[in-house]
Amino acid sequence: MAIAGILALSYNMLLGQTGLLSFGHAVYFGLGGYVAIHVLRLINNGWPIPVMLLPVFGGLGGLAFGALFGSFSTRRAGTVFAMITLGLGELVVAASLTLTSFFGGEEGVSANRTKGPLLFGMNLAPQIQVYYVIAAWFAISVVAMYAFTRTPLGRICNAVRDNPERAEFIGYNPTRVRFFAFMAAGLFAGIAGGLHAINYEIVATESLSAVRSGAVLLMTYIGGVGHFFGPIVGAVVITWLQVSLSDYTAAWQLYLGTFFILTVVFAPGGLTGLVLMHVPLARAGKLLGVLLAYAVAAVPAAIMFSGCVFLLEISYRLATKPELGRVLKLFGGTIDTTQAWPWLTAAALIGGGFLAFRKTWSIVARAWDTALANPLEKGAK
Repeated sequence: MAIAGILALSYNMLLGQTGLLSFGHAVYFGLGGYVAIHVLRLINNGWPIPVMLLPVFGGLGGLAFGALFGSFSTRRAGTVFAMITLGLGELVVAASLTLTSFFGGEEGVSANRTKGPLLFGMNLAPQIQVYYVIAAWFAISVVAMYAFTRTPLGRICNAVRDNPERAEFIGYNPTRVRFFAFMAAGLFAGIAGGLHAINYEIVATESLSAVRSGAVLLMTYIGGVGHFFGPIVGAVVITWLQVSLSDYTAAWQLYLGTFFILTVVFAPGGLTGLVLMHVPLARAGKLLGVLLAYAVAAVPAAIMFSGCVFLLEISYRLATKPELGRVLKLFGGTIDTTQAWPWLTAAALIGGGFLAFRKTWSIVARAWDTALANPLEKGAK
């Protein structure tokens, strides 16, 4: 989660802060990881560098490749920039399968994190020591990226995002600003890649793939693009869902995609935006009524959700896993997917749950109207 948090925050330096939608941000994560793993191999061969400093080399690698690719990609913005990053991502992935001396081919490059000079008496053999190293680098990276948002460059990045013409009118070159932001994002993505190399002791093509670029995009949007800590929230939630859902269902990616769509459509501010929307009510002492209305609406919503899960699981089993047979274990019981009753039950749960859920919308609306009548009255007193 911490590694994903650093990567998502670095991506938000492009998307949320500078307005650059990138489809290939994993390139700098992966290339930084490759640089770090090669340095780790040199350490295994006798270089006197503590292993826990590997993220420095990963960051320098991400910075160098960010400067290289950003020198021409940041000359354009919008859709053109997005397409350039997508092409660069595919280009690097293709190169990783041919330039085996650096990328190691499909097997990747591996090294031993325990074979190196000790620092603070830690040899990084126990996973808990690796956790402490990652947590420390996470804290350093978060503080550094937050400090970047408070600098004049960070402020002008917001101006370029909102109106590049006005930024140019007051004397700033939008292309140069985008280039510096791109390099900074590559730096921190490389740090995350260096931590990945320490944690797994191997870096492979998967770290460069469009799948990882898509994952960091999901994390940033679900957490909240417009808030600094939003990508961290998204990284925690998405990482937890990837780990936990995959243990329960083979269709976990379908649930994840649905969750992303619902967030973008109904909560464009992300999960962080939803939480912050309720902070003024909490300060004014008006939050309890809204929460009670949510609790009333949650019951039919849970019924509708269970029906959707019922329908998705039996459909997914028949469509993608027919070789496993017709019997499916779900909700603690067994279901014969060839019979009619599971389908009728799922339809009834979805239809009945939605109708009941629809009736609770007015309850939630009245609770909000009541809370917003004088939301700051108690705080003013």
